[in-house]
Amino acid sequence: MLIGREKEIQELRQAYDSEESKFVAIFGRRRIGKTYLVREVFHDKFAFSYSGMAKATTKEQLQRFYLSLKDHGYKSSVKPNNWIEAFYMLEQFLKDLPEGKKVVFLDELPWMDGPKSSFMPAFENFWNGWASARKDILLIVCGSATSWMVKKILRNRGGLHNRLNNQIHLQPFNLHECELYAKSINLPMERQEIMEAYMILGGIPFYWSLLNKSLSLPQNIDALFFGKTPKLANEFNELYSSLFKQPEPYLDIITALAKKKIGMTRDEIIENADIATSGLLTKYLEDLENCGFIRKYQAIGSKTKNSLYQLIDNFTLFYFKFMEGRKNTDTNYWSKIQTSSIYHNWCGLAFERVCLLHSEQIKKALGISGVITNEYSWRTAANDEHPGAQIDLLIDRSDKAINLCEIKYSDGPYSIDKKYMENLRNKASLFRQLTKTRKGIALTMITSSGLVKNSYSMNSIHSQITADDLFVDA
Repeated sequence: MLIGREKEIQELRQAYDSEESKFVAIFGRRRIGKTYLVREVFHDKFAFSYSGMAKATTKEQLQRFYLSLKDHGYKSSVKPNNWIEAFYMLEQFLKDLPEGKKVVFLDELPWMDGPKSSFMPAFENFWNGWASARKDILLIVCGSATSWMVKKILRNRGGLHNRLNNQIHLQPFNLHECELYAKSINLPMERQEIMEAYMILGGIPFYWSLLNKSLSLPQNIDALFFGKTPKLANEFNELYSSLFKQPEPYLDIITALAKKKIGMTRDEIIENADIATSGLLTKYLEDLENCGFIRKYQAIGSKTKNSLYQLIDNFTLFYFKFMEGRKNTDTNYWSKIQTSSIYHNWCGLAFERVCLLHSEQIKKALGISGVITNEYSWRTAANDEHPGAQIDLLIDRSDKAINLCEIKYSDGPYSIDKKYMENLRNKASLFRQLTKTRKGIALTMITSSGLVKNSYSMNSIHSQITADDLFVDA
C-alpha cells in the first residue's frame, strides 16, 4: 500500500499518459522507496525492467541484462558483448511489441556504469537516437547513488543535457506520513511513540517496515540496533557505501558535523575533516545535501560565505550517539536506559532536529503559511560584554515579525519559571541588540507536551506549538 507520494504518483501517471516518449529520473537515498513507488504505480507491468548489480563486472552486468531480456520474451540467442549491442537488442525487442505505451524501468542505474564500461554513451544513444523519436516509450531510471544520478543524469553536460523530462527527488516521510504508515501495518503506536521512533529512524519507510507490532518500541529498537545480531547492525556503513563510491571523505565530514549541534562553517569543517581542497569540499557538501543528510543555512544577517552546514539525518545522529565505536552486546540496552540522563539529553537534541525538519508544519500552526519566510539559526559567543546565546530556530517573516523559537522536549507539560523567562528575554534582547533588527520579536515555544499554565506561559509567550502540530499534513 502506497502512503503519501501523491505528487510523485501524479507525475508518473502524467508521463505515462503523454502522447510523447518521456524520460523520468527518480533519485534519493537508500531505503527511501524508489523501486517500491515505481512498481506500485505500474503494478510490475513493464515492457522491460532490469536492476543493476552492486560490485559486478561489466561482463556480469551484460549477462544479467541479456537474461532479463530473455525473461521478458526476447528470442535471440546471441549475447551482447558491450552496452551498444545490449541497448540495440532492447530496441529490437521493444519494436516487436504490440502498440501502446511501453514502460522501460532501469533500476540502480549507477551500478551499470562500471569502469571503462562505455555504459553512458550507449545509454545516451538509446534515448537520443531511438526512444525519444518515438511516441510510445516511458523510460524510468532510478539510483541510490545520488551523487552519480545528479552528475550523470540531472546535470549531464553531454548527450543527455536537457533531455530529461521529469526528475523526482524522493524525500523521507514526514511525521504525518509515518503515522499513516504505522496504521497501515497495524503498529499499535501512539503519537509519542511515533515521535520517538522518528527521532531514531527518521522518515525512512524501510526502517519502519522492520518494526514488529508485537513488541514495544524500546524492544523494537533493541532488536534493530543492539545485542549480538541486530537487524541494522551494518546499516550505517552500507548506507554511505551505497550512495558514494568513495565514502571516506563524506564520512569524515559527517563525523565532524556530528560533534557540533548547531553546525559548522566551511572553514570549521576543513579544520575538523581531512579534505584536500576547497573545490572537493563543495562537491562533497552538495552531495550530502542532495541526499538529505545535512542542511545548509545562514545565520541571520550573515553572508552566504558564512553559511552553516548542519547534520540533520536522524538515523546518522542516533548512530553517532549510541553505536559508533561501541561493541554493545546487551540485547536490552535501549530498554534499560529509558530513565537515564543520556537518554533524556538525547531526546532534547533529537526533538530539535525533528522540529527543524517540520518547519512547514510549524508555520502552518502559526498561521503564516502564506507569508514569505526564511528560517535561520543564530549564535553569538560569550565575551566581556555579554554571556553569549544560541537560538536554534528563527522564522524571519516578510510581515515585519520574527518568531524566536525555543524548542523543549519533556515527558509532560513543560513549566516556565522566572529564571527561564529571564533567560529567554535576555536572549531576545541580545539578539535585537546585535542584529539591529527593527522587526517585532514573537517568543514562540515548541514543546513535545505543551506548557504548564502559569503567568509566564500565558502572558509572556506569544505562541505555542506542540508535537501534535508537527503531525499535520503541510
